[in-house]
Amino acid sequence: MTVNQTIATSLSAACLVLASGLAYSASQYGSGVTDTEIKIGNTMPYSGPASAYGAIGKANAAYFAMINDQGGINGRKIKFISRDDSYSPPKTVELVRELVEEEQVLLLFDALGTASNTAIQAYLNDNKVPQLFVSSGAEKWNDPKNHPWTMGWLPSYRVESRIYAHYILENLPDAKIAVLYQNDDFGKDYLEGLREGLGDKADKLIVARQSYETTDPTVDSQIVALQGSGANILLTAAIPKFAAQAIRKLYDIGWKPTHFLSSVANSVGAVMRPAGLEKDVGVISATYAKDPTDPQWQGSSEYNEWLAWMKKYNSSANTADILNVYGYSVAQTMVAVLKASGDDLTREHVMKQAASIHNEKLPMLLPGITISTGADDFAPIKQMQLEKFNGNNWKLFGEVLSGSSS
Repeated sequence: MTVNQTIATSLSAACLVLASGLAYSASQYGSGVTDTEIKIGNTMPYSGPASAYGAIGKANAAYFAMINDQGGINGRKIKFISRDDSYSPPKTVELVRELVEEEQVLLLFDALGTASNTAIQAYLNDNKVPQLFVSSGAEKWNDPKNHPWTMGWLPSYRVESRIYAHYILENLPDAKIAVLYQNDDFGKDYLEGLREGLGDKADKLIVARQSYETTDPTVDSQIVALQGSGANILLTAAIPKFAAQAIRKLYDIGWKPTHFLSSVANSVGAVMRPAGLEKDVGVISATYAKDPTDPQWQGSSEYNEWLAWMKKYNSSANTADILNVYGYSVAQTMVAVLKASGDDLTREHVMKQAASIHNEKLPMLLPGITISTGADDFAPIKQMQLEKFNGNNWKLFGEVLSGSSS
């Protein structure tokens, strides 16, 4: 089976489910849509402290390029306009206004960053512009009552952190926990989820906390301070640049806590290899997607199709970077929603289709993990599985877990 055939097959089920019962008497277009084109806006940190995440935007563009080569969405080509906001919320606000008011995009897709998306959420909701599949796992994106135009895609950071707490309570009876976290909603969601998962034991078990700013040059001093607390467990809630620094500093000072690493910073290509593979052994994280460095997926039809797409459409990207799996998978979701919208490409109808996904499987998600949404459920992925780094790649262990399991 070819790459194009397989991806078309993987998306067809979603389209059939989403489009069920819909009929269109005439084309209806919103901003950014014509008979031949659909404009989609995006912001991504191609520069700045979170520039490793720029791989996501490039993967989005590469996937849409493939879809356009196949004929587009119901005959319309996607025009993907992605701008560099350098992980700076004020810059994000400026660029999103340009995308909406000047470029007249239909929607904003996969914009990255908790603080950046927070800065534009009210503007997009006030103007009834879909803020779809936000590239952040903050809990706030699942709030259809107050923000009906905003929807996330990633598993919630708080759900992930509760999973770590569950593991700690079950397996590490002498726990003394230290937390390194980014000083914004992203980092604080991990801290809050940890406290929720630990329950009434949180105050006793969490013995130290240190935050960092994205403008800090390093987190070395924070790691040294956390070591001094006597903690034997460390949760690092950081973006790739600071996650790699933390791993290196732990190794350099000889501190060997059980180390939990946020899923948004567990890329082998972007974090583990740059930090030094010998320094990563034993790190624990969680995932929902098939890591491209895991031998158990290599050779499968899904992996081979992803790899063929990478080689043809995203050839300059790192095949060891799971961010390219993420960019591919979230773009598949967007394409399924647009196809399901048929010729009714208004903002309202696209948003309705995004909230009508039922147990959809994507080829590069882990077995047992599906995507579902509803009118009162704007959290597409709710499950994760723990994994441990062996010095070369991640190894999954345990069962697929959800928020209720943790």
